[in-house]
Amino acid sequence: MINARQVSLFVALTFWAIIIGGVMYSHIVYFPALSHLPESNQLIKGEYGLHDENFWMFVHPFAIVTTIATLILNWRMKSRRKPILIALSIYILAIVVSAIYFIPNLLIFANSDTITTVTPSEWYDRGQTWQHLSWLRGGSLYVGFLLLLSALTKNYLPHPVNTKS
Repeated sequence: MINARQVSLFVALTFWAIIIGGVMYSHIVYFPALSHLPESNQLIKGEYGLHDENFWMFVHPFAIVTTIATLILNWRMKSRRKPILIALSIYILAIVVSAIYFIPNLLIFANSDTITTVTPSEWYDRGQTWQHLSWLRGGSLYVGFLLLLSALTKNYLPHPVNTKS
């Protein structure tokens, strides 16, 4: 059981690391474009636009399942339960906030060239707000990753330590 606990945590950490990498990539690629809406919406629109939803739809289910499995396998270890549970809560909150705010706004940004009732300065403000909130979301996910990493160090001794000489 010790190996299953440890392996599940390593696998969950791997998917969390992939997500953090995806967040960083998205911030590096999209943030400059959000300052130039509606002209820059071609970055995410059309046949040749970046469609990172394929990445997110692939990685999120694995991250969720592995984190839940890690929580179940480590439930009896109180020193691991709390950080894993907090990390999972952060992740679920990030997914909910993404579904409610980030994804709908990205869809609006993608169609910004067809919306004539919003001025360039309003697009700029919306893009800046989205960016700042996205940094908070990404930072929260990083905290969740660190919590999982800290759980990895809790109460794990693969072999008994012989303290007698």
